[in-house]
Amino acid sequence: MKKIPFILSIFGIIGFIVLQAGNKTIVADADHEIKTLASVLQDENILITGWSIYARETMEEENVEDLVKELKVQLSDWTWSHRNGELTAVSNSSEIQEKIKIVSTDTNGPIHTYVMYEVRGQHWNKNTETFLNKNLPGRIFDIFRGNATTFSCIEGEINDKIKSALPVYKTKLLKAFQAEEVEGLEEDSFISTSAVSPLFDNSLSNDHEMNMQLGLRKTDRLGAKTTFVVGTPIITIEY
Repeated sequence: MKKIPFILSIFGIIGFIVLQAGNKTIVADADHEIKTLASVLQDENILITGWSIYARETMEEENVEDLVKELKVQLSDWTWSHRNGELTAVSNSSEIQEKIKIVSTDTNGPIHTYVMYEVRGQHWNKNTETFLNKNLPGRIFDIFRGNATTFSCIEGEINDKIKSALPVYKTKLLKAFQAEEVEGLEEDSFISTSAVSPLFDNSLSNDHEMNMQLGLRKTDRLGAKTTFVVGTPIITIEY
């Protein structure tokens, strides 16, 4: 009889190790992706005006209540709200904005619960690096259970003094990311392209061999300029 508690404790330890390993993988993916995006753009002397990491995981409904209780204790200084079946928590930091959203749906079938986390920043500086190195790992560990999917995006502006056409910028950026275009859309003032780059590991799916998207836009508002968004494996912000 004494062996049973021992065996159960072993299973508990194994489960904890698996959970930690899964979360470390999520952090490593998100950290690598966003830093790689930023590094390539900085090497091209391109101004970064915003960045974001988005993570999402499906959770069993019976585990949601315990997760919410834990998060409300750990993030007691965040602003919590509940509306139309969505539980939202928002950090009160001005430089880096964080948001957690927990949504349950029961459309014509069993209840599906999604846990989502998003962090955004307007600048890429030492505070950004500090957050990614020190704060993000703990946040991922607290929120997810090891099966989250991550998406990373960066917004920026290109020095438009030369007045190059959008296809020129597209070609230059694809080359910088060592990427091969899979498909794309071109208009007079807008270009969108999906590509495959060896710099990123995660693909959209087994059926879609792409792990990077790029959007470029020329605008006349507040002076002519070229703005862009690049994301892996896809862009998750409006562009």
